[in-house]
Amino acid sequence: MADLDHLRARIRALERGNAPDAGVLPLGAEALDTALPGGGLARAAVHEVVPARTGWDDGPAAGFALALAGRALARADGPVLWVARTLDLYPPGIAGYGVPPARLLCARAPDDAGVLWTLEEALRCPALAAAVGEVGHLGRTSVRRLQLAAEAGGVTGLLLQRRRIPPTRAEPSAAVTRWRVGALPRISLTSGPRWRVELARVRGGLPTEFEVIWDDATGRFALAAPLRDRAAAG
Repeated sequence: MADLDHLRARIRALERGNAPDAGVLPLGAEALDTALPGGGLARAAVHEVVPARTGWDDGPAAGFALALAGRALARADGPVLWVARTLDLYPPGIAGYGVPPARLLCARAPDDAGVLWTLEEALRCPALAAAVGEVGHLGRTSVRRLQLAAEAGGVTGLLLQRRRIPPTRAEPSAAVTRWRVGALPRISLTSGPRWRVELARVRGGLPTEFEVIWDDATGRFALAAPLRDRAAAG
């Protein structure tokens, strides 16, 4: 774990002046990628991950965010930054999501404002593969600032909202996507985690739901079952 001053020094040491990559990050499951404009998760953009149910789905939401970070690590050099008020990641467990502890930087901030400030600074650093911030309250202006920082640095940003009432489906956001994640039983003792994932908001696309499995052997998502196109069903 690093304090904010030490973290800033490490990030500056990593900077190589890379040009931002405005492409997309394929998630590995064709149906999931097809639901995203461009065929994958937009890089140089901010994405929200929220639990479907407060408290109960905090762990699954964190696991999904880790898996997204793992996909970013597989496609880009540099580490992932994880900043939060309380750091409770379990190092032996995160490697299964494609995030080796050696490529993870962790920082603790005193409050949500500190998390957002650190995340904004990190998103401007092209040496990072991704940056994850655990926050409680999120204002649209704050997310817009983060989105502009991600576009400037070419870094994938993930906002994980744990330990709070999740935003409603209709609540606006400046993030490119919002994912609502709920727990599902594993298919077997040896299978990866399984989630009910709702793409609740997506810029330029339609809301959709899936059942997905994380395959730690391949470091990719796999589709367990498509649920429904929520826009069409409504």
